[in-house]
Formats: sequence, structure tokens, C-alpha cells
Amino acid sequence: MTDREDIAAVAGQLADLTQTVEKMGNQLKEMRESAASQRERSDTQQERIDMAARELAEVSDRLQAAANALRASI
Repeated sequence: MTDREDIAAVAGQLADLTQTVEKMGNQLKEMRESAASQRERSDTQQERIDMAARELAEVSDRLQAAANALRASI
């Protein structure tokens, strides 16, 4: 191989490597975006769970108060 051929071969390898790195970078970006989206959905779901738990506790308190009032009236 001549120097020119060696240089051309190395240039080709660098071009392939550059493309591979770009693809990996894009995949990483997509993974980060997906993780952020999943985190947002998880946070929203947790907020809904917390709200439902608070509402359930309030209903439980009202039911307990009603049961106490019913016992007192008997």
C-alpha cells in the first residue's frame, strides 16, 4: 500500500467511526428524552395516587364520624 492508500483507508475508517459516534449520540439523546418523558408520567401518576390517598383518608374520616354519630344515637 502506498501512503495515499493508507491515508485514504484511515480517512474511511474515521468517517465510519464518526457516523457510528453520531448514531450513538442520537440514540443516547432519544433514550434521555424517553427517560424524561417516563419520569414526567411517573410524577403525574404519583401525584394522582397521592391525591386519591388524601381523598380516601377524608372519606374514611367522614365514615368514622358517621359511624360514631350512629352509635351515639342508638
